[in-house]
Amino acid sequence: MLRRMTRSTRIQRVLSGCLALLLLPGGIEAAPEASSVSEGSWGGEHMILEVSAKGAEIELDCAHGQIAQHMSLDRHGNFDVAGTFAPEHGGPVLRDENTPPKQARYSGHIDGNTMSLTVTAGKEKVGMFTLTRGSHPLLRKCR
Repeated sequence: MLRRMTRSTRIQRVLSGCLALLLLPGGIEAAPEASSVSEGSWGGEHMILEVSAKGAEIELDCAHGQIAQHMSLDRHGNFDVAGTFAPEHGGPVLRDENTPPKQARYSGHIDGNTMSLTVTAGKEKVGMFTLTRGSHPLLRKCR
């Protein structure tokens, strides 16, 4: 079949194919693959974050929290998810004492095995934390 094509037709097809290959990588960008925060323990000073496929459990010295959704990362390694945050206090806890958790935001950035995390409960910034994947620090619970 190639023998029946004219020389100019073959050259035109080869040039069209080369042009398409040159333009494809720069002209069409594939959508970035969705990634997520690695499952397991992330620990740092005063905090442990236990990440699972369904969310995360948070323990601080004098508080705890929960994220009840998958922790997805954008293409830059950032995340911002809703959760709950419940402060605790030292001393005896009354039998009928029930401190309902507050709505909270857990936002931050992953860079390799390091997570920068900001916790905001309502309008109050609870704190900024630096966590390391696989770290299991000791907490000083105030209960």
